[in-house]
Amino acid sequence: MADGDRLPGPLKAVVEELARLPGLGPKSALRVGLTLLKWPRERSSDLGRKIVELREKLCLCERCAGLSEASPCDLCDDPRRDPTQLCLVTEWDSVLVLEESGQFKGTYLVLGGLLNPLDGVQPASLEFARLRDRLAQGQVQELILALGSTLEAETTASYIKNLLAADFPHIILTRLAQGIPLGSEVKYIDRETLKQSLKYRQNL
Repeated sequence: MADGDRLPGPLKAVVEELARLPGLGPKSALRVGLTLLKWPRERSSDLGRKIVELREKLCLCERCAGLSEASPCDLCDDPRRDPTQLCLVTEWDSVLVLEESGQFKGTYLVLGGLLNPLDGVQPASLEFARLRDRLAQGQVQELILALGSTLEAETTASYIKNLLAADFPHIILTRLAQGIPLGSEVKYIDRETLKQSLKYRQNL
């Protein structure tokens, strides 16, 4: 921040921490910091307690590695979920989006990121050991990849494909359909999306 040295020490410290959050630049962080100063002391103290409680009261589910107040989480503990289908997502918020669709009735596993050797994200950094354990239990018949369509997602998908071919060849590997969004015209679709649409075309 260009004028960071002019800020009072306590405000500067808060603004610097806020600026580390995704989507908050120095200017936005300063606005948030100034807003917090305008709050009543009780409200700002309550926010501080809730931030601490994020770490104290939330845990990772022992089965899916998703955020929960208890382990196993409600989804993993639900007997109505289909244990033969396991959907692999990158982060926990993807579970929320998939659940909002109301279409998937299987189970989940949160990988915790995507493989990116250039940034030092190796298989040991992610939840592949947990994935192996789930697959080795023998219930999963289909592993569904919901990782996105980035280069890192493709690298991760390739790694998982090789893993299944070597150790779990009986498990079907699928991925979410990729292609032209509903309501779009072909002439406005970018080349990579069109490529994926052709590659994963469906029968009518």
